[in-house]
Amino acid sequence: MLAYIVRRILYAFPILMGVNALTFVLFFMVNTPDDMARMHLGGKHVTEQAIESWKEERGYNKALIWNTGAEGLNQVTDTIFFTKSLTLFVFEFGQADDGRDIGQDIRTRMWPSLAIAVPVFVIGLLVNITFAMLMVFFRATYVDLSGVILCVVLMSISGLFYIIGGQFLVGKIMQLVPISGFGEGISTIKFLILPVVIGIVSGIGSGSRWYRTLFLEEVSKDYVRTARAKGLSEVRVLFS
Repeated sequence: MLAYIVRRILYAFPILMGVNALTFVLFFMVNTPDDMARMHLGGKHVTEQAIESWKEERGYNKALIWNTGAEGLNQVTDTIFFTKSLTLFVFEFGQADDGRDIGQDIRTRMWPSLAIAVPVFVIGLLVNITFAMLMVFFRATYVDLSGVILCVVLMSISGLFYIIGGQFLVGKIMQLVPISGFGEGISTIKFLILPVVIGIVSGIGSGSRWYRTLFLEEVSKDYVRTARAKGLSEVRVLFS
């Protein structure tokens, strides 16, 4: 397992590098530094001096990828690609064009997102796996068929419907939790309940069907048949 995790992490580096480089190239194919300066200066009749000053203040007056005017390692490091893109891998996000510290913005705003995303992922994973195993345990029965039909129905409903329906029913009519906002300390929980529940319910259909397919392939493999042959019950084989 450790070797698999290390291998997947090593695979991720070239993929991230490729995505980073491709995003950089596509961005500057559409927006040149001069275009960005004109857009932020807010006028069509902007002087060349103002454009050059804007680019110099924000580091856009350098070469894009390769600086032929520099020597040695500076040919690579003294470029927009290195200063604006590669530094992301060491979590140096720099400043936005309006002067905001991007790293500070991320550190400030990531906690509400994580407070929703982590419970949705963990609890949703447990719910999906449990529901999928129940369908596999009762495979080829009406329980399995009903579960598949329910998954298809849940998959067919737009995620926006869950959000609007949950806010209207639980937040407005029943008034059990706030519809919007965020709090501090223990009061945060009442703001998280609705989005977490909606995130879990909206993912049951696709998640459970996917895990059901995986488990159906797994229960026919040799090591599972060996476990049954040794006298283990179906409940223990599936759930233990």
